[in-house]
Amino acid sequence: MEEKQREATWQEEEEQAEVAVWKYAFGFTEMAVVKCAIELGIADSIESHGSPMTLSELSSALACAPSPLYRIMRFLMHRGIFKEELTTAHGSLGYAQTALSRRLMRHGERSMAALILLESSPLMLAPWHSLSARVLANETSPFDAAHGEDLWSYAAENPAHSQLINEAMACDARLAVPAMIHDCPEVFDGLGSLVDVGGGNGTTLQTLVKAFPWLRGINFDLPHVVSVATESIGVEHVGGDMFLSVPKADAVFLKWVLHDWGDKECIQILKKCREAIPKDKGKVIIVEAVIEEAETDKLTDVRLALDMIVMAHTNTGKERTFNEWGFVLGKAGFCRYTVKPIRAVQSVIEAFP
Repeated sequence: MEEKQREATWQEEEEQAEVAVWKYAFGFTEMAVVKCAIELGIADSIESHGSPMTLSELSSALACAPSPLYRIMRFLMHRGIFKEELTTAHGSLGYAQTALSRRLMRHGERSMAALILLESSPLMLAPWHSLSARVLANETSPFDAAHGEDLWSYAAENPAHSQLINEAMACDARLAVPAMIHDCPEVFDGLGSLVDVGGGNGTTLQTLVKAFPWLRGINFDLPHVVSVATESIGVEHVGGDMFLSVPKADAVFLKWVLHDWGDKECIQILKKCREAIPKDKGKVIIVEAVIEEAETDKLTDVRLALDMIVMAHTNTGKERTFNEWGFVLGKAGFCRYTVKPIRAVQSVIEAFP
């Protein structure tokens, strides 16, 4: 009986493996086809049309051949990115938007297009071919191996890539910051000023100042980043180096910054943040993923994928567990901290001196 059960289990595992292995052979096609859809502007065209579009209408709007477009749409519909509905003009089936396809539009509060275009760009894909060398040598980062310099140096010298990074970070800010405002608005109680370290184009602070009008926002990033940031009421752009000093404020805000650095650099950044806030009532607000190794949820895969991304794209970056966050915060001189999950990939960590 036990022998038959083991054999049945083995057979089931073999059958699952026969199907699953294809995902790893051809998994890149999903990113490539979604990138194609963004570049063609498929979701934008359907949204502008205001109703489902036939293949003829869509191919005409995009100025592309119907046959390859049909195959692209078949692939995307199979994955639930678009759907079929009756068109109002012809009564025939046409392509319609879904909640997922709207995230592929170039603009919009829930757009993730810039982040997808960043991660699928040739520049960001090249380091993945050196990932095994990084694991074996644990020295040169894959990005350095592919491009001869680190990501930040490259971005400083290439304004177009720097802009794409900032637009990608703004995609996440438009998702994570509203989730934070909804789930834990008390984090901002009693604050008069807030400095966003590594704030990019200022999207995060613009959202926070709109929600909490009493806040005075300081968007702090490298000079070449803030020099092209859009001016916004209630937000001051300041250029500098977080490893040297951070502008003083009631609280420091860091979102998707510390995961780009190893423990040594994180501790150094956090110490500069601690110096910038009042000792009696100041705090540092960190919005980062927390890897829960014993528990999983629907975003666990995303957090683990992010850990691989920072391994490929940074010199020492990593996603951290609860205990690993406690270690760097303690070494930086913070006596206590809290971790609050929100409806996003990240959690909100409040650290107090």
